[in-house]
Amino acid sequence: MASNRILRWGLLGTARINRAVIPVMTEAARSRLDAVASRALERARAYAAEWKIPRAIESYDALLADPAIDAIYISLPNSLHAEWTVRALDAGKHVLCEKPLALSVAEVDLVADAVRRSGRVAAEAFMYRHHPLTQAVERSVQEGAIGELRFIRGAFTFPLTRANDVRFDPALGGGSLWDVGCYPVSYSCLLAGAAPTDVFGWEERSPSGIVMAFAGMLKFPNGAAAQFDCGFRAAFRAEMEIVGTEGVLRVDRAFRTGPESRLLLTRGDTISPVPFERDDPYVGEIRDIAAAALDGAPPRVSLAESRRTVDTIRRLYAEAER
Repeated sequence: MASNRILRWGLLGTARINRAVIPVMTEAARSRLDAVASRALERARAYAAEWKIPRAIESYDALLADPAIDAIYISLPNSLHAEWTVRALDAGKHVLCEKPLALSVAEVDLVADAVRRSGRVAAEAFMYRHHPLTQAVERSVQEGAIGELRFIRGAFTFPLTRANDVRFDPALGGGSLWDVGCYPVSYSCLLAGAAPTDVFGWEERSPSGIVMAFAGMLKFPNGAAAQFDCGFRAAFRAEMEIVGTEGVLRVDRAFRTGPESRLLLTRGDTISPVPFERDDPYVGEIRDIAAAALDGAPPRVSLAESRRTVDTIRRLYAEAER
């Protein structure tokens, strides 16, 4: 039974991704954005004024200690995700953490332990997993629109040109595989319904040591295979192709969905658009975490799924470095 309570949110950090989430939290029926925390109070105050957030908090720890906050959205650099997720859970807060949830399987397990002992919810913020476009793809594959799944191809690339971007820092968990490669990796595992049995990877690293470009292959227990590439040095692409024995699904703008997103089904010489509901790409994940926190519903992106994604990425790294 759905609860009438409201989930009161605090932002841990002032990253660029917040600007996509803040309007959704502000307008959501069961969520309310109450506070933002930064390492500097003046920065928090300026950010709160800019985005019309009621309260500015002087530190991350102070936000976690605030009894008026129920849930924390974490948008810190990748290397801090698992640490602050665990700390927030132990402080009695529900957590929505930007992807990747962690940089190792051991860190995902620490999050799972914190969930068990705190009784709170933690979920990885893969917004595409909640969108009607992805659900239409899943439904088409499950209903046999392309026959038996045989091959998946994915790509997520864009030119990253901001010289001081944290994604260029290896100490902060930077690199294109963690930043954008995680999308086609998680998408492929989702459609295959399992972790890959075998992986292969090739990488191109920057002088600082982060992965600028990555190409990988995955083999799944059902015999299907996947191929993907990601990177910071190529034109923007965000697409998936799902090939079966009887048809092909093509997903344009598959991840951060928008007006340009579309889903096409090809069977023989016939190409047909597959309808799906148009929605803000971040609405679903906020609605999902509210249902999990307030109603006890299971999060759509489970910790088991997050563990599978992180494990697959670590295996790809290891293969590329051999």
